[in-house]
Amino acid sequence: MTTPTLAVIRALLSEPGGERYGLELCELASLPSGTVYPILARLEQIGWVASRWEDPDPHVTQGRPRRRYYRITPDGAEPAREAVRRAFRSRGQRAPGRLDRDGV
Repeated sequence: MTTPTLAVIRALLSEPGGERYGLELCELASLPSGTVYPILARLEQIGWVASRWEDPDPHVTQGRPRRRYYRITPDGAEPAREAVRRAFRSRGQRAPGRLDRDGV
């Protein structure tokens, strides 16, 4: 698993059960959108991530583009956490404490 993919997964796991929109994930992962969106598409294809478009009213009222929100799926949460744990172990590092519970 690539470092950028791990960064996106960690950003998604930082709020288990919550949703984040694409550009928010770019900021959290410190990656450009051209890197983050293909990663999200791959994670969605394997079932670790689900997405939805926001209702039209907020973006029309705020005069901005419509947001697509992403979240870790129940079936994807544990495999995603395990992938991050393995990545830390392979680097000889200890995974962040919250990773062993419910989040990153």
